[in-house]
Amino acid sequence: MQSKNPFLDEFAKLSTSAMSLAQAAGDEAKAAFRAQGDRFVADMDLIRRDEFEAMKEVMLAEIAALKLEIQSLKSKAE
Repeated sequence: MQSKNPFLDEFAKLSTSAMSLAQAAGDEAKAAFRAQGDRFVADMDLIRRDEFEAMKEVMLAEIAALKLEIQSLKSKAE
C-alpha cells in the first residue's frame, strides 16, 4: 500500500533539482577549466600533437630529398 506524503514528495523534487543544478555547475566548471587550459597553452605557444606529426612528416620528406641531392652531388664529384 502506497501513501502520498507531501513532505517526501517535496523532498524528492528538491533533491532532483539540486542534483541537476550540481550537474550543470560541474559541466560549467569543466568548460571553464578547459578554456583556461586552452588559453594557457596558447600563451605558451605550444603546438598540438596533430600539428607536430604533420610537420614531422614534412621535415622527414625534406630530409630524404636532401639526402638524395647529396648523393647525386657526391656521384657527380667522383
